[in-house]
Amino acid sequence: MNRIGTGLLLACVASGLILSSGQAEAGRRTRQAQVCPTTYTTHAPAAAVAATTYVESAVPEAPAPPAEAAPAAKGGDIVDVAVGAGSFKTLVAAVKAGGLVETLKGPGPFTVFAPTDEAFAKLGDAAIADLLKPENKAKLVAILTYHVVPGKVMAADVVKLKEAKTVQGGVLKIDTTDGVKVNSSKVVKTDIGASNGVIHVIDTVLIP
Repeated sequence: MNRIGTGLLLACVASGLILSSGQAEAGRRTRQAQVCPTTYTTHAPAAAVAATTYVESAVPEAPAPPAEAAPAAKGGDIVDVAVGAGSFKTLVAAVKAGGLVETLKGPGPFTVFAPTDEAFAKLGDAAIADLLKPENKAKLVAILTYHVVPGKVMAADVVKLKEAKTVQGGVLKIDTTDGVKVNSSKVVKTDIGASNGVIHVIDTVLIP
């Protein structure tokens, strides 16, 4: 029993000696019932706290959730991505006719402003057929390489530019006053990733 408990117990006994024998017995019993149990119960919260502390410390902390994984990059080079997209059939046919497949499968990196099939359709079937003729290969290559900028230029970088020099040697004018335009062609989709660069989709074929 601790010092406080001992002192209270002695107080109970001392008070019983002062009273008459009948009163002492009644007082002793009364005070023991009132004071001594109270003294005993003052230790219960400490025990409960100790037990609670033990239980809490015994429970292992839940592991932190894993960091969210970054989105996986699209597989394949620029040619593979263009083929897989399904909306660049005419462009892919032109790249093959121009003998540029191996170039655009190279390490690069390249930024391609890629006209959709609808963009090529604006030229008309006759004009497209004419460009794909072997005797017009030089003209076709000039048009295709005019759509390619060296390096990987993401959309956030494009909007900071006023112009960009192409692989063909010409310069593309970039206008961001109303969306993003490259020359007179509107950029309709950006940042299509490839292993050797990036594709931005445009709605009109660029003519050097």
